[in-house]
Amino acid sequence: MRLKHLALATASLASLASLAVVSLGAAPLPSLQEGKVIKIVSSLPRTGSANAQTTTMVNGIRMAIDEVGGKVDGFDIAYEDWDDASPQKGNWDPQVEAQNANKAVKDQSIVGYIGTFNSGASKISMPVLNKEGLVMVSPANTYPGLTKPGTGEKNEPKVYRPSGKINYFRVVPTDDLQGSVAAEWAKELGAKKVFILHDRELYGKGIADVFQKHGKEIGLEVVGYEGIDSKAANYKSLVTKIASTGAELVYFGGTTQNNAGQIAKDLRAGGVQAPFMVPDGCFETAFIEASGAENLNGKTYITFGGLPADKLTGKGAEFREAYIKKYGTEPEAYAVYGYEAARVLLDAIDRAEKKDRESIRAAVAATKSFVGALGTWSFDENGDTTNRVMSGQTVKDGKFEFVKVLGGSN
Repeated sequence: MRLKHLALATASLASLASLAVVSLGAAPLPSLQEGKVIKIVSSLPRTGSANAQTTTMVNGIRMAIDEVGGKVDGFDIAYEDWDDASPQKGNWDPQVEAQNANKAVKDQSIVGYIGTFNSGASKISMPVLNKEGLVMVSPANTYPGLTKPGTGEKNEPKVYRPSGKINYFRVVPTDDLQGSVAAEWAKELGAKKVFILHDRELYGKGIADVFQKHGKEIGLEVVGYEGIDSKAANYKSLVTKIASTGAELVYFGGTTQNNAGQIAKDLRAGGVQAPFMVPDGCFETAFIEASGAENLNGKTYITFGGLPADKLTGKGAEFREAYIKKYGTEPEAYAVYGYEAARVLLDAIDRAEKKDRESIRAAVAATKSFVGALGTWSFDENGDTTNRVMSGQTVKDGKFEFVKVLGGSN
């Protein structure tokens, strides 16, 4: 999902990535064939308001491992839940993500890295893990430039692949799809004039850019486009500006953690009753809590790369039922993606002739027609899922409510 000032950020993150690989060396990996324990780790923001969402993702990962009895092809699977956030930021932290990537490549028993949650974090860890051949499966990154040439900055995604091989994969559809269907939905809802906001991070600005570009292509009038200060106490002056434009819909590209709730509050307090549309970075209970349900009910629309848990069928419905039985609550939106990321990684470990990093990476890359909780899908040549299903939600009585399918089938 999500890095301030892209042009400046790329250089600074590249520096962090370089720091992370200092003194790692390039010694050949020892064989894991004779060992009996192999490890999978996840790197997700476990500190701050994203915790509720990532806890359900970790629950999903643990469920996938439990389903195989904690063993694959005679090897015990050990799982470690790593935090890439810091108390100082209350969100993902570049320094912590660099430390996690560094730690992972040093431990030769680690054969899979599930993460990250935020796309900006992956910019740091991807080249570190790629250089050492450690496969990475993201359950949540949606920034297209991580994988798709021509969709991000000039050097993307080549800069993340120093080895020349693809080791990064994701089970969630990308923002070039979500931003476009969001613009189409805005038009369908009757909006002609839209005001676009973003949180200045990789994910938020990226999806706002897609919304803006496609919106103009289909005839929407963009009456404003601004990046916000995600640490601001309020947005009263911005709301006054939005009101003066006659905007018929306000779109925010960003996450709950970057003050989406405060924007919702200030829009309604400032008399702007236009619908408020947000992407999947706000599709979590924390967004409703931060906004106040009264500011969202019937006035807010949320897009999501997939279907909410209660609309999943087949293995997805089985996952939801098992999750509720085990944890006594509905899974958050990304729980099933954590589960699916773990399942496809375990499947690759099982198929790999050798249980070393390169064999497992190659097995993940060869994943085709995988029958999972998200349907039947494959990884394409870029490491992206072929699943293109999108959905739209609203908020009613303080809870998310499914509205419709927005994208195509997988």
